[in-house]
Parts: sequence; structure tokens; C-alpha cells
Amino acid sequence: LLRRVRDYAQVKADGHITAEIADRALDMLSVDQRGFDHLDRRLLLAMIEKFDGGPVGVDSLSASISEERGTIEDVLEPYLIQQGFMLRTPRGRMVTRNAYLHFGLPAPARQGADDAGSLPLDLGDG
Repeated sequence: LLRRVRDYAQVKADGHITAEIADRALDMLSVDQRGFDHLDRRLLLAMIEKFDGGPVGVDSLSASISEERGTIEDVLEPYLIQQGFMLRTPRGRMVTRNAYLHFGLPAPARQGADDAGSLPLDLGDG
């Protein structure tokens, strides 16, 4: 990302990076205020819209956004996890409440990640 901003500054501003030049470069690259680019947003939205926020396996995610598994695991996931927008659980990847809020979507009421997908056990008397 820094190299892209530097390249933009070399072409548009004689190589000097100012706050204004950095903002323009990031706008041109479609990087939002959280540092997410188009691919980050596409992954998060796919998890929300196609898989109800997860849990979902990385191979299903890969197929759903037509992106290599390695790109998801090595490029996208680390930053999304670090920023608190995605969890990697034993059952698959899940978006966090932060992802819903970032896109202005209502976050579903759900149990914690440890209980995700479990059914209540009814031990009634009869």
C-alpha cells in the first residue's frame, strides 16, 4: 500500500507525500477509513450476505469470491482478524459485530462463537 501511495506521489506530486496526496492516493485505490480495500470488503460482505456471517470454510469463501485460498489465508485474513472484523474458529471463519457495523448493517443476535450452530437441549419431563 505504501508503495502504491509513493508511486502516486511520484506521478502526481513530484514524489512528495503529504496528507492530501496520501488521501487522494487512498481514495483512488478505494481504501476506506479502516484500511480495507475492495477485496477485503468483498470477502466480508460475502460472509455476511451468502453465509449469514459464518461459520464458513475457507474453500467455500474462496469459491464464493473467486479468489485463491492462499490469498484469503495469507493476505486478507491476518489484517481482518487483527482489526477485529473476522474470527477463525474450529468450525470456520466468522465475521464479528464490527463487520456488520462497518457496513451499516444490523448485527444479528447470536450466541458466542463457542456456541455457534449448536441446538438447545430440551430435557423436559415428558
